[in-house]
Amino acid sequence: MPVDEKAARAELLRLKAELVSLSEISEEARATVTLDQQSVGRLSRMDALQGQAMAQASERQRRAHIQRIDAALRRLDSGDYGYCVECGEEIAEKRLQVDPAAPFCINCAR
Repeated sequence: MPVDEKAARAELLRLKAELVSLSEISEEARATVTLDQQSVGRLSRMDALQGQAMAQASERQRRAHIQRIDAALRRLDSGDYGYCVECGEEIAEKRLQVDPAAPFCINCAR
């Protein structure tokens, strides 16, 4: 069954917008932690550093997902969307419903 390219594009763009929005919201959490000992105790600084590290890790994951979405949008533009970038076989419709940016069929993803 052919992929509904219009619906796929709309979903990919929605996901990308959501990730960009989350990135903007979390910008403050990723900011440099100030080490002012007069205003913040040692444990609070450690908590802040840990929170910053987690926010930065989440941002890296978001950026990677955005790159996957951009690659899927390029495949849509070139007519290659829905086909495995490894073997060229069709990607199962249900797989694309779960992850519209999936670049691999289930066999090549293993």
